[in-house]
Amino acid sequence: MITLDGVGVRYGTAPALAEVTDQVQAGEWLGIIGPNGAGKTTLLRSIACLVKHDGKITIGGQPTSGLRRRRLARLVAYVPQHPELPPEMTVGDYVLLGRTPHIGYLRMETDADRRICAELLDRLALSPMAGRRLATLSGGELQRIVLARVLAQQAPVLLLDEPTSALDLGRRVDALELIDELRREERLVGLTGRERVVRA
Repeated sequence: MITLDGVGVRYGTAPALAEVTDQVQAGEWLGIIGPNGAGKTTLLRSIACLVKHDGKITIGGQPTSGLRRRRLARLVAYVPQHPELPPEMTVGDYVLLGRTPHIGYLRMETDADRRICAELLDRLALSPMAGRRLATLSGGELQRIVLARVLAQQAPVLLLDEPTSALDLGRRVDALELIDELRREERLVGLTGRERVVRA
């Protein structure tokens, strides 16, 4: 589903990524491992079209370079290492942001959008926090909420940059099991930084 063909990135004159070629099929996870500065985050940002790159990236046979932002957001959901978390926003409203690519311009979220978000909050044991402000939550709680938001996007490609680093071991396992369960149910493609490579 994702094809990388000679993908490279330069920051000024310094190469950050060089000639990456690979393919990830529907239902697969690809773990990207390497030391700090190896280009893991840069590769994920390239697939999400957040940095300019050389080479070609296609998703489902479509070159990402020709996709509009809304169409790309329906295909690719990205969790950065340091997501923006508006402190005064409630948990429920933040997770609902994941539905933005599915809501038309000048339109409001539907009951179906709210139901999708409520189900994800429930699956991640976050329902009691729905009305709390993000500023009142711990780092681990915030990371679970970021996962809920990205899963609410319902994109077939998930890009996760160290998505469980702030979670304790039990919550880390729960979050990864949920992502893996959804991967199997929905035939998602997943790329994640720092984890071992797992192919199913």
